[in-house]
Amino acid sequence: MLVVFNILYSSLVYTIGTDNTKGESFYTENAKRGQLLYQKYNCTACHQLYGLGGYMGPDLTNVMAKGEPYTKVFLQYGTQRMPNFHMQEDEINSLIAFLKYADKTGTSPIKHFDVNRDGTITPK
Repeated sequence: MLVVFNILYSSLVYTIGTDNTKGESFYTENAKRGQLLYQKYNCTACHQLYGLGGYMGPDLTNVMAKGEPYTKVFLQYGTQRMPNFHMQEDEINSLIAFLKYADKTGTSPIKHFDVNRDGTITPK
């Protein structure tokens, strides 16, 4: 009986439980290039996305809520703690497109949430 339950639960989690198209329209070709740049510049060493990554810089999951100009300045010039990578304008625009995608697909940190019957959580 336990094996049958495990198979049913696994099929639910890996099919219906992962069916989420939230933010899919924001994952454009430009956002894909931005994701590759995020990896190229090793942003995860200092920053988090969806709560995963380094702790030296802020979590970037919802940084776009502060506005595009705010984010663009940091990408163009860096700060005392963040190096200036001397990015081209198209690189900055691609990174911003990727961060917009991240902003639409996640919340971090999740402070208020409901625990679902299947053990997952849903932000309030």
